[in-house]
Amino acid sequence: QVQLVESGGGLVQAGGSLRLSCAATERTFAPYTMGWFRQAPGKEREFIAAIRWSDSSTYYADSVKGRFTISTDIAKKTVWLQMNSLKPEDSAVYYCAVKTSPIRSDVLASAYGYWGQGIQVTVSS
Repeated sequence: QVQLVESGGGLVQAGGSLRLSCAATERTFAPYTMGWFRQAPGKEREFIAAIRWSDSSTYYADSVKGRFTISTDIAKKTVWLQMNSLKPEDSAVYYCAVKTSPIRSDVLASAYGYWGQGIQVTVSS
């Protein structure tokens, strides 16, 4: 059973930075895409960024484009989310997820079969 272990969340002031990491415990695991989503209280889970394992192509939500960067170490089955210029509206629980097939869009939460436990990010104004 693959587990995704997230770390790096916390409290930061507006304008600050945080770096989230997500590591898959099973090294033989072969993702198609690894992604980050977030969910704020009372809101639906929202796509943030994704990276394709085959060619490291990346995709971002408009709300974070230019501020967040997703990257990966394929050998270590680890993905990071560097978050800069954070805003209070970025506050949410952030989830790492893995998609194992090309079926369905990378921005759909329902397309991902494996999820991390979630990690809190709070941005104060």
